[in-house]
Amino acid sequence: MKAVTRRLVLGVDVGGTKIAAAVVAERGEIVARGYSPTEAQAGPRVVIDNIVATIAQAISSAGIAPRQLSGIGIAAAGIIDSESGRVSFSPNIPGWREVPLRDIVQERFSLPTYLGNDATLAALGEWRFGVKKKVSDLIYITVSTGIGGGIICHGRLYTGVLGAAGEVGHMTIDVNGPQCNCGNVGCWETLASGTALAREAVKEIKGGASTAITGLVGGDLSLVEAKVVFQAAKQGDRLAGELISRLGYYLGVGLANLVNIFNPELVLVGGGVAKMGDLLLEPAKKVVRERAFATSAGAVQIKPALLGDDSSILGAVAFVLAHLARGK
Repeated sequence: MKAVTRRLVLGVDVGGTKIAAAVVAERGEIVARGYSPTEAQAGPRVVIDNIVATIAQAISSAGIAPRQLSGIGIAAAGIIDSESGRVSFSPNIPGWREVPLRDIVQERFSLPTYLGNDATLAALGEWRFGVKKKVSDLIYITVSTGIGGGIICHGRLYTGVLGAAGEVGHMTIDVNGPQCNCGNVGCWETLASGTALAREAVKEIKGGASTAITGLVGGDLSLVEAKVVFQAAKQGDRLAGELISRLGYYLGVGLANLVNIFNPELVLVGGGVAKMGDLLLEPAKKVVRERAFATSAGAVQIKPALLGDDSSILGAVAFVLAHLARGK
Protein backbone atom coordinates (compact mmCIF):
# COMPACT_ATOMS: atom_id res chain seq x y z
CA MET A 1 0.00 0.00 0.00
CA LYS A 2 1.43 3.39 -1.05
CA ALA A 3 2.14 5.82 1.81
CA VAL A 4 0.19 9.05 1.82
CA THR A 5 2.46 12.08 1.48
CA ARG A 6 1.38 15.09 3.51
CA ARG A 7 1.93 18.57 2.16
CA LEU A 8 4.00 20.44 4.74
CA VAL A 9 4.26 24.19 5.18
CA LEU A 10 6.32 26.19 7.65
CA GLY A 11 4.72 29.10 9.51
CA VAL A 12 6.62 31.79 11.43
CA ASP A 13 5.28 34.30 13.97
CA VAL A 14 7.70 37.19 14.55
CA GLY A 15 6.87 38.91 17.83
CA GLY A 16 8.54 41.66 19.81
CA THR A 17 10.03 39.24 22.35
CA LYS A 18 9.79 35.78 20.77
CA ILE A 19 9.99 34.17 17.35
CA ALA A 20 7.95 30.98 16.95
CA ALA A 21 8.01 28.65 13.95
CA ALA A 22 6.19 25.41 13.20
CA VAL A 23 6.12 22.81 10.49
CA VAL A 24 2.44 22.22 9.80
CA ALA A 25 0.51 19.70 7.71
CA GLU A 26 -2.04 21.20 5.34
CA ARG A 27 -4.97 20.28 7.61
CA GLY A 28 -3.48 22.28 10.46
CA GLU A 29 -1.63 19.56 12.39
CA ILE A 30 1.56 20.93 13.95
CA VAL A 31 4.40 18.50 13.31
CA ALA A 32 7.32 20.29 14.97
CA ARG A 33 8.16 23.65 16.53
CA GLY A 34 11.05 26.03 16.98
CA TYR A 35 11.50 29.03 19.28
CA SER A 36 14.06 31.74 19.86
CA PRO A 37 14.17 35.19 21.47
CA THR A 38 13.65 38.05 19.05
CA GLU A 39 16.41 40.26 20.54
CA ALA A 40 14.62 43.23 19.00
CA GLN A 41 16.91 45.82 20.60
CA ALA A 42 19.92 44.28 18.88
CA GLY A 43 18.76 45.55 15.50
CA PRO A 44 17.30 44.20 12.25
CA ARG A 45 20.29 42.04 11.27
CA VAL A 46 20.24 40.09 14.53
CA VAL A 47 16.47 39.62 14.34
CA ILE A 48 16.71 38.32 10.78
CA ASP A 49 19.44 35.88 11.83
CA ASN A 50 17.19 34.69 14.67
CA ILE A 51 14.26 34.21 12.27
CA VAL A 52 16.44 32.09 9.97
CA ALA A 53 17.75 30.07 12.93
CA THR A 54 14.23 29.45 14.28
CA ILE A 55 13.06 28.23 10.87
CA ALA A 56 16.06 25.90 10.67
CA GLN A 57 15.33 24.62 14.19
CA ALA A 58 11.72 23.75 13.31
CA ILE A 59 12.80 21.98 10.12
CA SER A 60 15.42 20.00 12.03
CA SER A 61 12.91 19.08 14.75
CA ALA A 62 10.55 17.76 12.07
CA GLY A 63 13.33 15.53 10.74
CA ILE A 64 12.89 16.76 7.17
CA ALA A 65 14.91 18.58 4.54
CA PRO A 66 13.86 22.11 3.49
CA ARG A 67 12.96 20.84 0.01
CA GLN A 68 10.18 18.74 1.57
CA LEU A 69 8.30 21.94 2.45
CA SER A 70 5.84 23.49 0.02
CA GLY A 71 6.58 26.99 1.25
CA ILE A 72 7.17 29.37 4.16
CA GLY A 73 4.70 31.88 5.56
CA ILE A 74 5.78 34.72 7.85
CA ALA A 75 3.45 36.67 10.13
CA ALA A 76 4.94 39.89 11.51
CA ALA A 77 3.57 42.84 13.45
CA GLY A 78 3.51 46.24 11.82
CA ILE A 79 2.81 47.77 8.44
CA ILE A 80 3.43 45.01 5.93
CA ASP A 81 3.55 45.33 2.14
CA SER A 82 2.64 41.78 1.20
CA GLU A 83 2.98 42.43 -2.53
CA SER A 84 6.63 43.49 -2.28
CA GLY A 85 7.34 41.25 0.73
CA ARG A 86 8.61 44.12 2.84
CA VAL A 87 8.16 45.10 6.46
CA SER A 88 7.51 48.80 5.94
CA PHE A 89 7.53 49.52 9.68
CA SER A 90 7.35 47.42 12.83
CA PRO A 91 6.60 49.03 16.22
CA ASN A 92 8.02 45.96 18.01
CA ILE A 93 11.45 45.98 16.34
CA PRO A 94 13.46 49.21 16.37
CA GLY A 95 15.03 50.10 13.04
CA TRP A 96 12.77 47.93 10.91
CA ARG A 97 11.86 50.08 7.94
CA GLU A 98 11.47 48.72 4.42
CA VAL A 99 13.08 45.39 5.34
CA PRO A 100 12.78 42.88 2.41
CA LEU A 101 12.12 40.00 4.81
CA ARG A 102 10.33 37.75 2.30
CA ASP A 103 13.19 37.82 -0.19
CA ILE A 104 15.84 37.27 2.50
CA VAL A 105 14.12 34.12 3.78
CA GLN A 106 13.22 32.92 0.28
CA GLU A 107 16.84 33.20 -0.84
CA ARG A 108 18.14 31.45 2.28
CA PHE A 109 15.86 28.40 2.02
CA SER A 110 15.12 28.36 -1.74
CA LEU A 111 11.39 28.01 -1.04
CA PRO A 112 8.31 30.07 -2.02
CA THR A 113 7.90 32.55 0.84
CA TYR A 114 5.01 34.87 1.71
CA LEU A 115 4.77 37.69 4.26
CA GLY A 116 1.75 39.24 5.98
CA ASN A 117 0.62 41.15 9.04
CA ASP A 118 0.33 38.89 12.08
CA ALA A 119 -3.22 39.83 13.08
CA THR A 120 -4.45 39.79 9.48
CA LEU A 121 -3.05 36.32 8.96
CA ALA A 122 -4.44 35.19 12.31
CA ALA A 123 -7.91 35.89 10.90
CA LEU A 124 -7.12 33.60 7.98
CA GLY A 125 -5.80 30.92 10.34
CA GLU A 126 -8.89 31.07 12.53
CA TRP A 127 -11.12 30.85 9.48
CA ARG A 128 -9.33 27.95 7.79
CA PHE A 129 -8.28 25.85 10.79
CA GLY A 130 -10.50 27.12 13.62
CA VAL A 131 -14.04 27.56 12.37
CA LYS A 132 -13.04 25.47 9.31
CA LYS A 133 -14.67 27.78 6.76
CA LYS A 134 -18.12 27.36 8.30
CA VAL A 135 -18.67 31.13 8.08
CA SER A 136 -17.94 33.39 5.14
CA ASP A 137 -17.79 36.76 6.94
CA LEU A 138 -15.56 36.92 9.99
CA ILE A 139 -13.51 39.50 11.86
CA TYR A 140 -10.62 38.55 14.12
CA ILE A 141 -9.37 40.96 16.77
CA THR A 142 -6.24 40.49 18.87
CA VAL A 143 -6.15 42.42 22.13
CA SER A 144 -2.77 42.48 23.83
CA THR A 145 -0.18 45.26 24.13
CA GLY A 146 -2.03 46.87 21.23
CA ILE A 147 -4.98 45.93 19.06
CA GLY A 148 -4.80 44.38 15.60
CA GLY A 149 -7.27 42.66 13.35
CA GLY A 150 -8.04 40.78 10.20
CA ILE A 151 -11.12 40.56 8.00
CA ILE A 152 -12.61 37.65 6.06
CA CYS A 153 -15.19 38.81 3.51
CA HIS A 154 -17.17 36.30 1.45
CA GLY A 155 -14.67 33.57 2.29
CA ARG A 156 -11.59 35.57 1.31
CA LEU A 157 -9.02 37.49 3.30
CA TYR A 158 -9.48 41.22 2.76
CA THR A 159 -6.02 42.79 2.49
CA GLY A 160 -6.55 46.12 0.72
CA VAL A 161 -4.38 47.55 -2.05
CA LEU A 162 -0.99 46.77 -0.50
CA GLY A 163 -1.90 44.09 2.00
CA ALA A 164 -2.09 46.60 4.85
CA ALA A 165 -5.83 46.39 5.61
CA GLY A 166 -7.01 45.42 9.09
CA GLU A 167 -5.27 48.08 11.20
CA VAL A 168 -8.43 48.37 13.28
CA GLY A 169 -6.54 49.30 16.43
CA HIS A 170 -5.89 52.72 14.94
CA MET A 171 -9.42 53.80 14.22
CA THR A 172 -10.22 56.89 16.28
CA ILE A 173 -12.58 56.26 19.20
CA ASP A 174 -12.02 59.51 21.13
CA VAL A 175 -10.75 62.60 19.25
CA ASN A 176 -9.52 64.00 22.58
CA GLY A 177 -8.17 60.70 23.85
CA PRO A 178 -4.67 59.58 24.89
CA GLN A 179 -1.67 59.86 22.58
CA CYS A 180 -1.02 56.71 20.54
CA ASN A 181 2.38 55.36 19.49
CA CYS A 182 1.27 55.79 15.88
CA GLY A 183 1.22 59.58 16.37
CA ASN A 184 -2.57 59.94 16.44
CA VAL A 185 -4.74 60.45 19.53
CA GLY A 186 -7.67 58.43 20.82
CA CYS A 187 -6.97 55.27 18.81
CA TRP A 188 -8.90 52.17 19.84
CA GLU A 189 -5.77 50.54 21.24
CA THR A 190 -5.09 53.53 23.52
CA LEU A 191 -8.44 52.80 25.21
CA ALA A 192 -9.03 49.04 24.98
CA SER A 193 -5.63 47.30 25.03
CA GLY A 194 -3.56 45.73 27.78
CA THR A 195 -1.37 48.83 27.77
CA ALA A 196 -4.44 50.99 28.34
CA LEU A 197 -5.56 48.81 31.25
CA ALA A 198 -2.17 49.07 32.97
CA ARG A 199 -2.02 52.84 32.37
CA GLU A 200 -5.44 53.42 33.94
CA ALA A 201 -4.59 51.20 36.92
CA VAL A 202 -1.44 53.20 37.64
CA LYS A 203 -3.37 56.45 37.26
CA GLU A 204 -5.97 55.33 39.82
CA ILE A 205 -3.32 54.15 42.28
CA LYS A 206 -1.41 57.42 42.00
CA GLY A 207 -4.71 59.18 42.64
CA GLY A 208 -5.00 57.41 45.99
CA ALA A 209 -7.14 54.39 45.13
CA SER A 210 -6.92 51.42 47.48
CA THR A 211 -6.39 48.19 45.56
CA ALA A 212 -4.77 44.78 45.79
CA ILE A 213 -2.87 45.62 42.60
CA THR A 214 -0.35 47.63 44.64
CA GLY A 215 0.49 44.65 46.82
CA LEU A 216 0.78 42.27 43.87
CA VAL A 217 3.61 44.36 42.44
CA GLY A 218 5.26 45.07 45.78
CA GLY A 219 4.54 48.77 45.44
CA ASP A 220 6.55 49.06 42.20
CA LEU A 221 4.05 50.58 39.77
CA SER A 222 6.37 49.96 36.82
CA LEU A 223 5.44 46.28 37.19
CA VAL A 224 1.70 46.86 36.72
CA GLU A 225 0.55 44.92 33.66
CA ALA A 226 -2.81 43.75 32.38
CA LYS A 227 -2.28 40.26 33.81
CA VAL A 228 -1.68 41.75 37.29
CA VAL A 229 -4.95 43.69 37.09
CA PHE A 230 -6.69 40.49 36.02
CA GLN A 231 -5.14 38.60 38.93
CA ALA A 232 -6.43 41.23 41.34
CA ALA A 233 -9.90 41.07 39.77
CA LYS A 234 -9.99 37.30 40.26
CA GLN A 235 -9.24 37.91 43.94
CA GLY A 236 -12.31 40.13 44.15
CA ASP A 237 -10.57 43.51 44.00
CA ARG A 238 -13.21 46.14 43.26
CA LEU A 239 -11.02 48.60 41.35
CA ALA A 240 -9.52 45.90 39.15
CA GLY A 241 -12.99 44.63 38.25
CA GLU A 242 -14.14 48.16 37.41
CA LEU A 243 -11.08 48.81 35.24
CA ILE A 244 -11.62 45.62 33.24
CA SER A 245 -15.31 46.44 32.84
CA ARG A 246 -14.32 49.90 31.53
CA LEU A 247 -11.86 48.25 29.15
CA GLY A 248 -14.68 45.98 27.97
CA TYR A 249 -16.83 49.06 27.34
CA TYR A 250 -14.25 50.61 25.03
CA LEU A 251 -13.65 47.24 23.37
CA GLY A 252 -17.39 47.13 22.69
CA VAL A 253 -17.41 50.63 21.16
CA GLY A 254 -14.83 49.59 18.60
CA LEU A 255 -16.58 46.29 17.93
CA ALA A 256 -19.88 48.11 17.39
CA ASN A 257 -18.19 50.18 14.66
CA LEU A 258 -16.85 47.05 12.97
CA VAL A 259 -20.22 45.28 13.22
CA ASN A 260 -21.94 48.26 11.58
CA ILE A 261 -19.35 48.56 8.81
CA PHE A 262 -18.85 44.89 7.93
CA ASN A 263 -21.98 43.11 9.19
CA PRO A 264 -19.99 39.95 10.04
CA GLU A 265 -21.47 36.65 11.12
CA LEU A 266 -18.72 36.06 13.67
CA VAL A 267 -16.20 38.15 15.62
CA LEU A 268 -13.36 36.26 17.31
CA VAL A 269 -11.36 37.98 20.03
CA GLY A 270 -7.85 36.67 20.73
CA GLY A 271 -4.62 37.88 22.29
CA GLY A 272 -3.36 37.87 25.85
CA VAL A 273 -5.96 40.29 27.23
CA ALA A 274 -8.78 38.23 25.74
CA LYS A 275 -7.84 35.44 28.18
CA MET A 276 -9.81 37.44 30.75
CA GLY A 277 -12.86 35.80 29.18
CA ASP A 278 -16.38 36.91 30.13
CA LEU A 279 -15.06 39.54 32.55
CA LEU A 280 -13.96 41.45 29.44
CA LEU A 281 -16.27 40.15 26.73
CA GLU A 282 -19.63 40.49 28.47
CA PRO A 283 -19.35 44.31 28.85
CA ALA A 284 -18.17 44.46 25.22
CA LYS A 285 -21.12 42.44 23.97
CA LYS A 286 -23.51 44.65 25.93
CA VAL A 287 -22.14 47.76 24.21
CA VAL A 288 -22.49 46.11 20.79
CA ARG A 289 -26.13 45.30 21.52
CA GLU A 290 -26.72 48.91 22.60
CA ARG A 291 -24.74 50.77 19.93
CA ALA A 292 -24.69 48.69 16.74
CA PHE A 293 -27.67 48.58 14.39
CA ALA A 294 -30.11 46.01 15.72
CA THR A 295 -30.09 43.92 12.53
CA SER A 296 -26.29 43.61 12.47
CA ALA A 297 -25.98 43.21 16.26
CA GLY A 298 -28.57 40.43 16.18
CA ALA A 299 -26.75 38.55 13.44
CA VAL A 300 -23.25 38.55 14.92
CA GLN A 301 -21.72 36.19 17.45
CA ILE A 302 -18.77 37.46 19.52
CA LYS A 303 -16.60 34.66 20.88
CA PRO A 304 -13.06 33.96 22.12
CA ALA A 305 -10.62 32.95 19.38
CA LEU A 306 -10.27 29.22 18.80
CA LEU A 307 -6.56 28.67 18.07
CA GLY A 308 -4.99 30.41 21.06
CA ASP A 309 -1.35 31.39 20.63
CA ASP A 310 -1.11 29.52 17.31
CA SER A 311 -3.47 31.80 15.37
CA SER A 312 -0.71 33.72 13.57
CA ILE A 313 1.48 30.68 12.83
CA LEU A 314 -1.45 28.77 11.38
CA GLY A 315 -2.54 31.90 9.56
CA ALA A 316 0.88 32.14 7.93
CA VAL A 317 0.48 28.51 6.82
CA ALA A 318 -2.99 29.23 5.47
CA PHE A 319 -1.57 32.22 3.58
CA VAL A 320 0.95 29.97 1.83
CA LEU A 321 -1.71 27.39 0.98
CA ALA A 322 -3.98 30.10 -0.44
CA HIS A 323 -1.18 31.38 -2.70
CA LEU A 324 -0.25 27.88 -3.84
CA ALA A 325 -3.90 27.12 -4.64
CA ARG A 326 -3.95 30.17 -6.90
CA GLY A 327 -0.67 29.20 -8.48
CA LYS A 328 1.03 32.39 -7.27
